Amino acid sequence: MNLTYRVNAPITAEAVADLFRSSGIRRPVDDLPRIQRMLDHANLTITVWDGDKLVGIARALTDFSFCCYLSDLAVARDYQKNGIGKALVHRVQEAIGDESMLLLLAAPEAMEYYPHIGFQKVERAWEIPRKR
Repeated sequence: MNLTYRVNAPITAEAVADLFRSSGIRRPVDDLPRIQRMLDHANLTITVWDGDKLVGIARALTDFSFCCYLSDLAVARDYQKNGIGKALVHRVQEAIGDESMLLLLAAPEAMEYYPHIGFQKVERAWEIPRKR
């Protein structure tokens, strides 16, 4: 496996939707315009490539000085359990610097994963859920 990590590299909605399907993450994969908007408005994306195949992504919104919301962390199933997710999070942390906190909302099935890569569980979050 010869992986390449890229920061803010051009990427298509189709490639990201295919990765989301392959990874098992629940996202609106059949709504490519929405996936494109998700990419267009993120200000930090770190992607992982095996040749020309997208195999991982971390997509975030950040001010690079106080906070960062990691909105997507996805690795293709065939590449999971190889440290790629942890490496993506590490690269996000490098990009945002030591002054920024890193926050994410975990899917119920991923709750056991995040403590292994350095996240601490917090109880003080609130949300207004999306309508669709």
